[in-house]
Amino acid sequence: MSFFIAEVSSNHHKDLKRCFEFIRASAAIGCDAVKFQLFKIDQLFAPEILERSETHRRRKEWELPLNFLPELKRCCDEYQIQFSCTPFYLQAVEELAPYVDFFKIASYELLWDELLIACARTGKPLVLSTGMANLEEIDHAVDVIKQAGCTDLTLLHCVSAYPTPESECNLSVLDTFRLRYGVKTGWSDHSVSPAVINRAVNRWQADCIEFHIDLDKQGAEYQAGHCWLPEQMQLVISECRKGDILDGNPGKWLAPSEAADRDWRADPSDGLRPLQHIRSTFGVTQ
Repeated sequence: MSFFIAEVSSNHHKDLKRCFEFIRASAAIGCDAVKFQLFKIDQLFAPEILERSETHRRRKEWELPLNFLPELKRCCDEYQIQFSCTPFYLQAVEELAPYVDFFKIASYELLWDELLIACARTGKPLVLSTGMANLEEIDHAVDVIKQAGCTDLTLLHCVSAYPTPESECNLSVLDTFRLRYGVKTGWSDHSVSPAVINRAVNRWQADCIEFHIDLDKQGAEYQAGHCWLPEQMQLVISECRKGDILDGNPGKWLAPSEAADRDWRADPSDGLRPLQHIRSTFGVTQ
């Protein structure tokens, strides 16, 4: 069964009650985890970028307050959903370690060995997105993570386009990752396409699906076009989980719903229906 992660990203408005709503909604629609992001603008962008770009300076409004962390973990525990967060500066790893169930590293930080090592050395499971990276870069990142002691790695195929065209999703990469690295694999979605997620789960056996969530079309990132609303994703998760019921297991046995017809098969003695042993009693009432 695929593990679903709801990515709140910067849609929380620095409002703790709204964060709680994200957690409740994610649990209600069947997610296994909810994820936030921990960054500080002056440790995310180079000074010359912040000096010249008001757009980047405005992202200060998207920072998650540190004092939210224990409350977010408490709320996740209450709703029996895992809590994760992406660190975007080195100290964030230490700040998050007491609270998160696993670390997520974003595609944009894949090249930063120090961050990969810091997360791996916590001993917690690690999820790594691979948007924009080539195989050589991913080879290096996976090697760094494993050398630093990580034994539970999930590698997410990702296209860092917001939104991602269906024609560029290239889901067969999941099989490449599984064979090349011998780790769990998944899809980090920016397509907002039910067909893409269903295909990732049911054709390519994605162990993990990450998607961006918004509550009400009012999140900071919603207008970009890559965020799902809870009611949209609930249907997709339900359909994906239905696949587990449909597939069942390799054992072949009599299904309860077909039991009544079993005796109505052709008898091997004469090829006529039903079996001999019930013919004499057919239609006889007690």
